[in-house]
Amino acid sequence: MSLLLSTLLPELLLGLGGMALLMFGVLSKTNQFIICSLAAVALLAITGVFILLAPAGSVFDGLLTTTNFTRYADLLVLLGSAAALILSLDYNQREDIARFEFPVLVVLAVLGMIVMISASDMMTLYLGFELQSLALYICAAFARDSLRSTEAGLKYFVLGALASGLLIYGISLVYGFAGTTNFVALAHLFDGSQPAGYGTVIGIVFVLVGIAFKISAAPFHMWTPDVYEGSPTPVTALFGTAPKVAAMALLLSVMVGPFGHLLSQWQMLIEILSIISMALGALAAIGQTNIKRLMAYSSIGHMGYALIGLAAGTLAGIQATLIYLAIYVVMSFGVFACIIAMRRKGRAVETIADLAGLSTQNPGYALALAVLLWSMAGIPPLSGFFGKLYVFSAAINAGLDVLAVVGVLTSVVAAFYYLRVIKVMYFDAGSPDFDKSASGVRLVMMVGALATILFVFMPGPLVSAAAAAARALMG
Repeated sequence: MSLLLSTLLPELLLGLGGMALLMFGVLSKTNQFIICSLAAVALLAITGVFILLAPAGSVFDGLLTTTNFTRYADLLVLLGSAAALILSLDYNQREDIARFEFPVLVVLAVLGMIVMISASDMMTLYLGFELQSLALYICAAFARDSLRSTEAGLKYFVLGALASGLLIYGISLVYGFAGTTNFVALAHLFDGSQPAGYGTVIGIVFVLVGIAFKISAAPFHMWTPDVYEGSPTPVTALFGTAPKVAAMALLLSVMVGPFGHLLSQWQMLIEILSIISMALGALAAIGQTNIKRLMAYSSIGHMGYALIGLAAGTLAGIQATLIYLAIYVVMSFGVFACIIAMRRKGRAVETIADLAGLSTQNPGYALALAVLLWSMAGIPPLSGFFGKLYVFSAAINAGLDVLAVVGVLTSVVAAFYYLRVIKVMYFDAGSPDFDKSASGVRLVMMVGALATILFVFMPGPLVSAAAAAARALMG
């Protein structure tokens, strides 16, 4: 019983903590948004400690599993979610959406993500998938008086429901043809002693497509630009970090775990998703004038780069993807902190042209954003360069030279729109005169920029943690 309790303690803490925050907000006579948000951040931090302390192993007859891989992905999810909550403290109050339900929804979404990551059975996978999705649908439409936010929530709900339908259909096909939904049993069934039937392969494809919606991999990306633009910016920061990590970790867990021996049958699909995502992310962002839509297409491209490691199907490839995800999370919440700081006379501005002359008015802010964008472009010696270097090296070592070449070429094209923003900040005339940003926004911005710079001096801890996580996943 003690082993079960200690293993489930992070999930129990999030579930009970979310309910406690909800009851506190409901029973309070005044709006307790700030208190609930800070309590949610503290709850996420405490959960991170218990995740590190949780013993490795499976519970509930293999429904949930704790390994170094799940710990690694869980901590990235908690980091991205905590950053989004900190960014919401000032933003939600200024936009008059400071309601206590927001941190509660984030906590419940994080609970769903952690269940997804720890899932070692298709049923648990779907439970976490839906719990996360339902909370995020509401977050997207949280600014209910805004037409754009309402539209974003509706689009996300409709397309997310489609993704859920495809996923559960794929799971039903796998169960129908394989006779089990347990990851370990599926891995033994497809250990190479007998070929997988066509029905099973089709089920795997549907599962892959359902998860691809969540990481917004092209061509299943259609919800991303509108939802990123219409949602409140802290919600966009959340969408760009924690759910992407959770869905990518789930994809790694599913494809490498139960279906790892079927690499030759799904590898080409991952390569196609990666190439289309990288190409679309590089080309579709060029004509964007709204920086949140720009970041939406950027995220599509970055998921394409992360998929390269999965396509390699090797230990080095999985490690490269995990390193890339960590670097991407830090870069993303740093950039979104900069976007939230774009306020003039109390009004949020989101167009790239509004950044003209920023280097003269707010040199520190301009430098932080420039560093983060340089890193996203993959310019050395910043962390983004090393993230791409790891995945490209893994692809070449696995014989996927074409995938690596496409990645390099799309990185060069994508550098154009990142450098264009920097050019506007430093060389175009203008008077941004942005309002002074809140301390929480400056903190997140500074952490993102410094971590991006300092990675080159201290890569060891992240690389070692990613290697341990990859070994745990590969068995």
